[in-house]
Amino acid sequence: MAKQWIAAGMLLALAGVSGAQAQDYPTRTATVIVPFAAGGPADITGRIVADIFSRYLGQKFVVENVVGAGGTTGAARAARAPADGYTILSGHLGTNALAPAFYPNLAYDPQKDFEPVGLTAEYPELLVVRKDFPADNLREFVAYAKAYPEKLNVGHAGLGSVSYIGCLLLHAAIGIKPTMIPFTGTAPVLNAMLSGQVDYECDPVLGTLSQVQAGNVKALAVAAKKRSPLLPDVPTSYEQGLPEFDMAPFYAVFVPTGTPQAIVDKLADALSKGLNEDAVKKRLAELGAETVEQERRGPKALTDLIKAESARLLPILKAATEKEK
Repeated sequence: MAKQWIAAGMLLALAGVSGAQAQDYPTRTATVIVPFAAGGPADITGRIVADIFSRYLGQKFVVENVVGAGGTTGAARAARAPADGYTILSGHLGTNALAPAFYPNLAYDPQKDFEPVGLTAEYPELLVVRKDFPADNLREFVAYAKAYPEKLNVGHAGLGSVSYIGCLLLHAAIGIKPTMIPFTGTAPVLNAMLSGQVDYECDPVLGTLSQVQAGNVKALAVAAKKRSPLLPDVPTSYEQGLPEFDMAPFYAVFVPTGTPQAIVDKLADALSKGLNEDAVKKRLAELGAETVEQERRGPKALTDLIKAESARLLPILKAATEKEK
């Protein structure tokens, strides 16, 4: 009996220490893992997140790019980190919802190994082709792709990345299997397209906006129901008769499962406050992000979104992946 009382007392003491640590959090520099290369949508969004946390929580939050395997290398590293709030993942639809469709031996469970903190942004994707591609709209692209699928090279940021998922949905919708070429991030994909190594990619507006505006590549469709304010002349997939090509991946913040609730709440509160700032709203809008309403930002809303998108997309992607083999 005495031993049981001692054990209970030790647990209570540890809980007290943990509670105190959570109350004082953060007391040192924290790391925000971005699981993709610098320069792409995931990287820029992660840096916005790190800046918000640094300003609202009074300690430095530094970005570390951990690339590989469609973002799952960085996500796995974050999942294995101590659950103390000092390692944070700036993940997205691919890393934290759909990765099991592409990696049967995934080193982490997206829904069991992470605590959702909050939704940062949603970025509708674009179908972007090289400047001299023989199509100027989605209908012409579909006709050409169906006629010459073996000639097409598609760039993406790795198996399970949002650029891979977007084009996989496109291919499933029109029934083609072109050659898909992996890169370490969307910025390298764009460079490859500019040099003529790949024909097209599916990427959030942010990733290719400057090159589209400069006329160095062509944007054929926004994969959403409404046009992007940044590219108002680019029609949507719905307008062009291909509603199955609907892709606006979420970018969000996660911490390892077991992180004290007080820390999760602090991070969620800081993120929401930062997203309310006019300067942050303006910055996200400039990047092509959809505005995230207050009621959709917290842990519960993010959990619901992950479940909904998984239910919508996983069956399609698993079937498409089987066909790719």
